[in-house]
Amino acid sequence: MTYQDTLDWLFSQLPMYQRQGKSAYKADLSNTIILAKHLNNPELHFKSVHVAGTNGKGSSSHMLASVLQEAGYKVGLYTSPHLKDFRERIKINGKSISKQFVIGFIKRHKSFFEEHQLSFFEMTVGMAFEYFSKQHVDIAIIEVGLGGRLDSTNIISPEVSVITNIGLDHTQFLGDTLKAIAYEKGGIIKPHVPVVIGETQKETKVVFTSLAKKSESKLVFADQEVNQAYESDLAGSYQSKNVKTVIQTVKELKAKGFKISEQQLRTGLLHVVKNTGLLGRWQVLNTQPKVVCDTGHNREGLTYVMKQLSNETYNELHIVFGVVNDKDLDSIVDLLPKEAIYYFCKPNISRGLEADKLKKVFGVHNLCGASYGSVNEAYNAALKNANSNDLIFIGGSTFVVAEII
Repeated sequence: MTYQDTLDWLFSQLPMYQRQGKSAYKADLSNTIILAKHLNNPELHFKSVHVAGTNGKGSSSHMLASVLQEAGYKVGLYTSPHLKDFRERIKINGKSISKQFVIGFIKRHKSFFEEHQLSFFEMTVGMAFEYFSKQHVDIAIIEVGLGGRLDSTNIISPEVSVITNIGLDHTQFLGDTLKAIAYEKGGIIKPHVPVVIGETQKETKVVFTSLAKKSESKLVFADQEVNQAYESDLAGSYQSKNVKTVIQTVKELKAKGFKISEQQLRTGLLHVVKNTGLLGRWQVLNTQPKVVCDTGHNREGLTYVMKQLSNETYNELHIVFGVVNDKDLDSIVDLLPKEAIYYFCKPNISRGLEADKLKKVFGVHNLCGASYGSVNEAYNAALKNANSNDLIFIGGSTFVVAEII
């Protein structure tokens, strides 16, 4: 099998949440436990930090990896989804897993995967854990895929558990209240493992306090503890919350014996993109006209992004926008600027919402523009229409951004 054959097989296995939505969600860890046993429990052979949360978990994971790399550690990083290439999900010191390892891993275990009907996500987690174990990483930053309690990554016993914040996203799986979602994400809290919560929220504080007490785990709210304002190369004012989460997590790691100096912390936060290759977070793609993309796609994420957008100076605002078909449009439509010209598009996946449908819903709310046959067509139209002092924003979905960068 070539690398492309391997990916085709991997993606075509069982429905994958990223592409298919709810039908791919399996609320059960039994398959992951069977797989881990089959692989001789690689998760027991490396230290880790587990990162959950509605928004900011990807940025926080990359920041943490960058800081630990600056401190001289060999750092594994597992995140999802990928933007351009599957291998972005599994990295060591910023370098993606090799194509050969991906091919070999699937080849070695293919019959086992088929026999147990493992999902795309279960196989990918197994691959990451085996890779980190075989490469003898000093520590791995493991980002939760969805939720926490029943997520495939939740078989690790980390040094620190991190939950950035709680918002109403993926409510069809995790519950439709902040408390219910906090309970699912709080499922990564382990006995006697310190817990860092990024943002204190009235509705969720009680849930985390109760879960930490039950686990006899130290609980810290980063936004109450951290007063320093450190800079990061991840632009976007919303990153300041993630920076505080990372600073507190580093404190907890130092208490466990990790050696990280003040200078390494500062340098790590300033070189996240260089050290880890993170893409799509308030990423500036062009200057005249200024073109910015951001993967924020739920109410909380888009609130931060739109706030950042409102701080920009421009003549005219052009927004290239597309979403997935299970997106609750009513939860985001009021956040978007009415004065912008919209370019509606459908991301190129089966879960993408038709551009005409998006245009119709947005039109009711006086968000006006035209629909296009593809993301690139919409982007090119925006580039053609924009003057050098205008601003083009691309977003609404990770998949829209992935097609542009």
